[in-house]
Amino acid sequence: MHTSSTISGAPPTLVVGSGSRHLAEAVEHGTGLRRAACTAERFPDGEVSVRLDGPVRGHEVLLLAATSPPVNDHLVELLAMADACRRADAARIVALIPYFGYARSDRRDGRRTPIMARLVAELAERAGIDHVITVDVHTPALEGFFRSPVDNLSAVPALAAALQRRPPLDGVIVAPDLGAVRLANRYATALGLPVAVCYKQRLGGSEVRIARITGDVAGRRCIIIDDMISTGGTIVESMRALADAGALPNTIVAATHAVFAPGALEKLERAGVDELFVSDTIVPVAEVGGRLEPHVVSIAPLISTAVHRLLEGGSLRELA
Repeated sequence: MHTSSTISGAPPTLVVGSGSRHLAEAVEHGTGLRRAACTAERFPDGEVSVRLDGPVRGHEVLLLAATSPPVNDHLVELLAMADACRRADAARIVALIPYFGYARSDRRDGRRTPIMARLVAELAERAGIDHVITVDVHTPALEGFFRSPVDNLSAVPALAAALQRRPPLDGVIVAPDLGAVRLANRYATALGLPVAVCYKQRLGGSEVRIARITGDVAGRRCIIIDDMISTGGTIVESMRALADAGALPNTIVAATHAVFAPGALEKLERAGVDELFVSDTIVPVAEVGGRLEPHVVSIAPLISTAVHRLLEGGSLRELA
């Protein structure tokens, strides 16, 4: 399918960062965009080196690049690619960032700490990015940190569709903390299930406690949902509290971003997670010898649809 640019007569061009190479072929096929050759390397001291190997002058550039772990490397690579496109006289640069690192750092909480989400937003705009598209960003307030347009797409419909193939009749959607309540309500609406909420207290950097649960979980199979899984600590503590409240075993977990710090999958497996559903905003890393293998749902169709609508001047609202 041929897609024409809404900015100039030059065709739109896809540039892919190393954090999203696993999505490149499917997005390229789904959009019909030409992928510009781009070389991203590291110097021996760790510095990032980026080179565009094709012209983008006058083109609308779609820069597909998740800032997934290693976050700092992929973030600097994204900024370097944007700067390269700007200096090569691209007409407009749209950053498709399936996973937006540092989104959790959106406030100071009265401490002497930076607001990293704001800093990353300013760096992105300074590098020449004109429009940002994310997927299930951790902090909706991120939009307020940008002067340029920000659109947040959602992988919930795709993940809910995967869950719907084997929905437990006695199921309940569980938000592991207050921040996930809105997400839980979306899953509950899609699957026709009730909602329960865990009230989390953070005791330290990696230690949490569930103080109480609202909603009926006794005798029900729980589907714990979240926007991301990093260490798995919140999920495991939620499962402990749910079991104490009489929930059935064989818990299902669904999350958009499979960040998976070392040992996270093993922790979830030991806790008794029966099934795990994630999207491919990040390449899910399996652990050697582990039984728990995630069901991976691709967001490539979502990204492709968003690109088509963007280039045709359409709305992305239905994809949010």
